[in-house]
Amino acid sequence: MDTIFILLMVLIMIASVLLVIIVMAQNPKGGGLSSTFGGASSAQFGVQRTNDFMEKATWTLGAVIIVLILISVVITGKPTVAAPSQQPVKKETQAPAKQSAPAATTTTPAQTPVAPAK
Repeated sequence: MDTIFILLMVLIMIASVLLVIIVMAQNPKGGGLSSTFGGASSAQFGVQRTNDFMEKATWTLGAVIIVLILISVVITGKPTVAAPSQQPVKKETQAPAKQSAPAATTTTPAQTPVAPAK
């Protein structure tokens, strides 16, 4: 289980680095990697293909990262069923706690109520 999780984490990291590289290579105004390989004009054939490739690669890598994360959560989210331990239960041998004797109650002889003076 740990090796699958490590494999998925490595794949997620690789896909994330590739996504960062592709996003950094793009320029929303057409002056990024596409202008470097295709020249200054946007009307050339190769430039439009590069932009399409970059956009598709961005969406694809984003989807791959999300799918890999969901798979890793599903795989690692299930608790493993551990076999019950077969070790004997140790009984602790402690001396019984000292119990104090009940508090001695002193009783006073019953007093007769004093009648109020008239």
